[in-house]
Amino acid sequence: MELQLIKGHGSGNDFLLIDEWTHGYTFTEANRRDLALALCDRETGIGADGILFIMESSQADAKMRIFNSDGSEASMCGNGLRLHGRYVCDKLGRNEIVVETNKANLYVKRDGDIYEGVPAYRVEISPVLFELESLPMTIGKDRLFDEKVEELSDSIRFSALAVPNPHLIAVGDRAFIASGEQKRIAEMLNGPNDICPDGVNVSFVYPIKDSAIYVRTFERGVGFTNACGTAMSASTLTTCQLGLNHYETPVDVYNNGGKVRCVVHQHEAGRYSIDLIGNGTYLFEAVAHLELDSPRHFQLKDQKAYKEQAAYDQLREEVESYLHTNVF
Repeated sequence: MELQLIKGHGSGNDFLLIDEWTHGYTFTEANRRDLALALCDRETGIGADGILFIMESSQADAKMRIFNSDGSEASMCGNGLRLHGRYVCDKLGRNEIVVETNKANLYVKRDGDIYEGVPAYRVEISPVLFELESLPMTIGKDRLFDEKVEELSDSIRFSALAVPNPHLIAVGDRAFIASGEQKRIAEMLNGPNDICPDGVNVSFVYPIKDSAIYVRTFERGVGFTNACGTAMSASTLTTCQLGLNHYETPVDVYNNGGKVRCVVHQHEAGRYSIDLIGNGTYLFEAVAHLELDSPRHFQLKDQKAYKEQAAYDQLREEVESYLHTNVF
C-alpha cells in the first residue's frame, strides 16, 4: 500500500503523522503497533519518538492516538497534540478545535508565535490526577508530594501525578541535573519492578529563575527525549505547588529540544489544568510503500521537505546558548 505521512516535531520531540481520517486507511491494533516499531526505528526506519494517528471522532473534531517507538500506546502527549492539532486545524480551516484523546477531549488553538517565524499552538493538558493508583504507583500511601521514596533514593524528594500520563518529578540544583541518578531511577522504574509496574515518565527539574525552569525527561516507552509535553506541564505544576512559580502566570520551560511556555490554572475543589504552548513544526512529507504484514520492508518515496525548520533552528541555538550558561 501507499501510506502518506508527515514527519514533524514539538520541541524536538519528533513524530510521524498518519491520517486515517481523510485517507481512508484501515488499521488493526497490531498494524498500528507494527508500523510504530518499523517506521520509528532510528537505525532501520525513518526515525521518530512515535506515530500520531489522526482518526475520525464522534464527539470532537478529530481523534488522536499515539503509539511510541517501542510499539506501546501512550494515553496522551502534549507535544504530539500540538502537531496533531495543527494538522486538523489546517484540514478544517479553523484556528481552534477539540481533539478526542484516550482520557479526555482537549482544546487546541493557534496562539501567535513562540519565536519569530515559529507559530505556536496552545493545547490543554488535563485531567490532573494525584492519586497514586492513577499512575499506578505502589509505595504504601495514597499520594506523593515532595517526599523521599526510600526504595528509589535516600536524598531525592519526589512528587507524582498523572496528566493523564504518569509522571514522577524531582526538583533540584545544577549538580542534581548533572548526576546520573535520573538514568538509574528511570531505568529501574521502566523495567520489571513492583513500584511502577506499568512504567513512569521521570523528570528532573532545575528552577533557573522566576518563571523559567529546565526539564529533562526519561519518557516511558522511549527513553531520554528532547522534550515531553506532558512532563513539562506536570513539572510546571509541581513548581507552582512548591511556591517556585505562580499560578495563572506564563512559565518558560526549557528543554534539550528548545522551549515551550506553560500556564497552570487552579480551579475550585483542588482541580488543575495546564496550557502548553509551543511549536508544531513540519519537517517533510513522503509516501511509504509497504505491506501491512511486513512494514519493516518499506520504501520511502516522493519526499518533500518543508522550510519551517530554519526558524526553529535559530530558536534552538539561542536555547542551547542559554542552557550552557544557566544550567550546564
